[in-house]
Amino acid sequence: MADATGFLKFDRELPPRRPVDIRIMDWKDVYLTRDGGEDEVYPVSAVRTQAARCMDCGIPFCHHGCPLGNLIPEWNDLARRDDWTEAIERLHATNNFPEFTGKLCPAPCEGSCVLNLQESPVAIKQIEWEIIDRAFVDGNVQPQPAQERTGKKVAVVGSGPSGLAAAQQLTRAGHDVTVYERADRIGGLLRYGIPEFKMEKAVLDRRLDQMRAEGTRFVTGVEVGGSADDDLSTEALRAEYDAVVLAGGATIGRDLAVPGRELAGIHLAMEYLPFGNRQALGELDDPPINAHGKHVVIIGGGDTGADCLVTAHRQGAASVTQLEIMPTPPDRRATDNPWPTYPMIMRVSSAHEEGGERLYSVNTEKFLGDDDGNLRALLLHEVERVDGRFQKVEGTERELRADLVFLAMGFTGAQRTGLIDELGVEVDGRGNVARDATFMSTVPGVFVAGDMGRGQSLIVWAISEGRSAAAAADTWLTGSTMLPSPVVPTSVALR
Repeated sequence: MADATGFLKFDRELPPRRPVDIRIMDWKDVYLTRDGGEDEVYPVSAVRTQAARCMDCGIPFCHHGCPLGNLIPEWNDLARRDDWTEAIERLHATNNFPEFTGKLCPAPCEGSCVLNLQESPVAIKQIEWEIIDRAFVDGNVQPQPAQERTGKKVAVVGSGPSGLAAAQQLTRAGHDVTVYERADRIGGLLRYGIPEFKMEKAVLDRRLDQMRAEGTRFVTGVEVGGSADDDLSTEALRAEYDAVVLAGGATIGRDLAVPGRELAGIHLAMEYLPFGNRQALGELDDPPINAHGKHVVIIGGGDTGADCLVTAHRQGAASVTQLEIMPTPPDRRATDNPWPTYPMIMRVSSAHEEGGERLYSVNTEKFLGDDDGNLRALLLHEVERVDGRFQKVEGTERELRADLVFLAMGFTGAQRTGLIDELGVEVDGRGNVARDATFMSTVPGVFVAGDMGRGQSLIVWAISEGRSAAAAADTWLTGSTMLPSPVVPTSVALR
């Protein structure tokens, strides 16, 4: 194992981000891109030093923090010893797409790291990214086509992280897998929800090239259960495929039903972010929803709101304010948020480094418009929690100027119209597609993975569910499986 005293000798250190005044001028990654396997400001030697901080603890709680069951201490030590070939083997053993999680996951593994008792966890997420990025540079990520074919055909509906994980696992098990995506390109939220500066799309495309070489077939611009001429009916889907994996995500955004919602200039976050991504990729010069020169308000303090924040800055917004109904998080863990649960503390992400104002414990009472029906301001008031419910603090009303509002308050479940209704699968009280202990819906042979069945969650849960649903589908098709199944539908995060 790793240097038993490394955590005493070395401090936690992460690579520096590009200066704010430079990076807001483009859409590139906020971090410098490693060139040819080396980086002057964060060399491989620094990565090995950070890996040496892994303390060989008796019970590695990082395993329990990650639903993928990543073998974190093992690949930390392999990175420390400069054995990058074996490190990527151990990393890929539990995670199909460590380049996605290394960029996008909020790292519950670090929250549960034993060193986080001192609020200085091992830089697990960064080490993960360095291992997979180096593996691509060194040619250690190669297609793994199945040695034998089963003759079974599987359709995966949705090409986000859950659908891609299920597709890759089932393809490698020897099935003929087709992934259907209603957008014009593969990737789901990875393509049009995640901004370019969080993960450049070249990172996604190189993995898709591997999957194509393994035999996975991708079909874009087709909505299963849709009504357009080029769409695929659910009857044709069931007739052509022996099994189906639904991985369409939780796409219904949470709306805000307050007076003035009908005013022009108020949008759900996912109405806005795809246009920003297309602008970043050079596909749009002037997106239909553009923050340039406007006073922007984002309602919702999570990652989706932060993505809107950074996109608005790059479009040249006059001002950006992010609202959150919850109180300001503490700087350190509260007594009801003990280790090894995920630390609910104040964070300054790369998005918030770039500017804007954050307001906590506020609620939007109504939207105010001008005589032409355009948004001009929000009427806010402060709130306090009484007996577990938010109540208005009287006398705190005030107007906040706004030309553009983005609603980033989460998602309420899967889209019912079309695929779900046409298939006849049941939906639970939370708006998610119901499934049994084997990830199967109420329709035999139709499995459910990711946010469509779990509800809005993290990318590590999406990938782990995709892997588990693939194992369940493989068992249903062949009677047994050698595919790993890291979670069950009722698995929850540490709490």
